[in-house]
Amino acid sequence: MQDERVSALAAKLSRALSQGSEYLVTHPAELRILREMSEADLGEFARQHGWRVIRRLGGRQIEFYNCASQSGS
Repeated sequence: MQDERVSALAAKLSRALSQGSEYLVTHPAELRILREMSEADLGEFARQHGWRVIRRLGGRQIEFYNCASQSGS
């Protein structure tokens, strides 16, 4: 189930980032999925998709950006 939730969130982020350069995750269910990842896993998740990630407000917001140095997948 965890992989399904991560895959669904990745698909949502991909759609959002295909229309803009950043996406701010604030929804509690989405944040819960991301908080379950270690800092290294979250960074790797972002890198695998060609994104950068920044935690804001102590993890209450997590921003994803398209990374110009990566082509994405």
